[in-house]
Amino acid sequence: MNELTRYDPFDDFFRGFFVRPIEMGKGIEAPDMKVDVKEQDKAFLIHAEMPGIKKEDIHVTIDGPVVSISAERKEEKEEKEGGRVLRSERYFGKVSRSFNLGQDIDETTASAKFDNGVLELTLPKKAATQAKRLTID
Repeated sequence: MNELTRYDPFDDFFRGFFVRPIEMGKGIEAPDMKVDVKEQDKAFLIHAEMPGIKKEDIHVTIDGPVVSISAERKEEKEEKEGGRVLRSERYFGKVSRSFNLGQDIDETTASAKFDNGVLELTLPKKAATQAKRLTID
């Protein structure tokens, strides 16, 4: 049996119309994190760009081969003209990224440096342990 569907051009036109954000000038933007991951013979190097985020608000955790970077940005902006407030904006947001690097990281010798909005992680690889074959008695 054939099934007919009715095409309504206004349905496509208005789909998502009310969920689009409205831009009212250049306000406070959400945090963004662009990341480069490079593998060397003995370590992984990660560069993460985090403009506008303070060093105290960045957290890095290492769990075996998984590295997680999270940051929180708190910003308030208020524009006054005379004694009255014309516009007041606040932004509180979190951004996070996780990577499975495929090899365990030696967290005891890992290092992190934050300079000019760029987080640089040096993550040495753990020495691979050989599988041990057990003899059966």
